[in-house]
Amino acid sequence: MSGSLSTQVAVLARRSALKTLRQPFQLYPIVFFPLILLAVNASGLKAATRLPGFPTHSYVSFAVAVAFIQGGMFSLINTGTNLAEDIESGFFNRLALTPMRRVSLIAGLLVGVGVLGVLQSAVYVLMSLIAGAHLEAGIGGVGVILVLGSITAIAFGALGCAAALKTGSGEAVQGLFPLFFVLIFLSSSNLPRNLLRTGWFHTVATWNPVSYLIEGFRSLYIFGWDGTALWRGFAVATGLTVLALLAVAGAMRGRLQRT
Repeated sequence: MSGSLSTQVAVLARRSALKTLRQPFQLYPIVFFPLILLAVNASGLKAATRLPGFPTHSYVSFAVAVAFIQGGMFSLINTGTNLAEDIESGFFNRLALTPMRRVSLIAGLLVGVGVLGVLQSAVYVLMSLIAGAHLEAGIGGVGVILVLGSITAIAFGALGCAAALKTGSGEAVQGLFPLFFVLIFLSSSNLPRNLLRTGWFHTVATWNPVSYLIEGFRSLYIFGWDGTALWRGFAVATGLTVLALLAVAGAMRGRLQRT
């Protein structure tokens, strides 16, 4: 594949997005599993809204933020699995031997992930509003959610790419899901941090970066424009992206040396 870097990235991004959209077993978890879990949590934990200090009367508005993080984590699995399949089939090695620029091999994947991140975030916003959530930040908040959702998906997708490049195994990438998913439960996903009375749990949730991603999304629903929550959310998403890309660069060098 030849052409400019932007052309190469666009072609691979289109392939990445379509590969997920055409496979229902990958699309279903991204879109529907977070919404099902939201419905279960909102039904079972809505009594928590009566606790003194709980920030809203709508548990849907409080809990919907978790869906965006779950969607990002599914991006990790899907992107890593797709890349591992390309490695196992030899397609990645054949691409690496063409005149294509090496950076486009991963950039195309992550641009595709970012596009899917926008689409899945739009679905979560729409379904949350249908379910009765109220978005205090209004239309402008929707745009911020789409941007933050895209960055979050790219960050987790890059982690999946790093794992795939390092191991070359789709099974190994999928084995990471429980490790990352438990981070959601050790965060402020079900209760705000000020109401986490168990000392060790409050400490873990405070140090857990997933808490700040969740609170960034959540602030737009509950408080409107909370500058502190938003900059923390964007800082964590951006920092995670940078660390993941560094891991990708290191794993890419090792993978290409074996090509």
